[in-house]
Amino acid sequence: MKCMREGYSQQLESITHDLVVMTELVGVAITEATSALLDDNLELAQSVIDGDARIDQINAALEERCFKIAALQAPMGTDLRLVMGGIKIATSLERMGDLAVHIAKQVRLRYPSVSIPSDLSATFMEMGEAAKKIVFATGRVVESRDTDLADEIKSYDDTLDRLHRELFSAVLSDDWAHGVEAAIDVTLLSRFYERFGDHAVTVARRVIHIVTGEPYSK
Repeated sequence: MKCMREGYSQQLESITHDLVVMTELVGVAITEATSALLDDNLELAQSVIDGDARIDQINAALEERCFKIAALQAPMGTDLRLVMGGIKIATSLERMGDLAVHIAKQVRLRYPSVSIPSDLSATFMEMGEAAKKIVFATGRVVESRDTDLADEIKSYDDTLDRLHRELFSAVLSDDWAHGVEAAIDVTLLSRFYERFGDHAVTVARRVIHIVTGEPYSK
């Protein structure tokens, strides 16, 4: 019985472990995607695109494991919330990886032309920094289950929202001089970062649900 219980505990621990690994991979992806965007680095962009397969694989394996635990171990309370919430968290992290890939693909699409107007580089650099920090904080929340860190994630998300609005305003401004194609590119890229932050907030709320049992709310 003791061995069975230890095995069950290890299965639960493996869920958290794999979610943390996913946040680390997503952190690398968004950091490299931002660098590729700012430097028009095709090789780095392709590395982000290729690396997404590992995130997808962990997501698929984690989902299958969680369903098996639910079916065979009949978890209850916090354990059940971890198992079912783990699936949702992994899905959000997988989508964050996809958003990093979307940024990288935009670099590949425009290469060898520049991906963004040079006068907006500083804004996108700030977005990239906020995205890197938000996924790092997300990993800490998942690993520690410290719900107080959710406020930190919300702060970074607010920064991404603000920068998204600033870029949208710049595109609509009468002073915009970069043409329609660049306007579309900037709007899409900005939206990818904004959605990246939204998914991080979703993960934090899922962790709060796991820890407290309070109903999950969007």
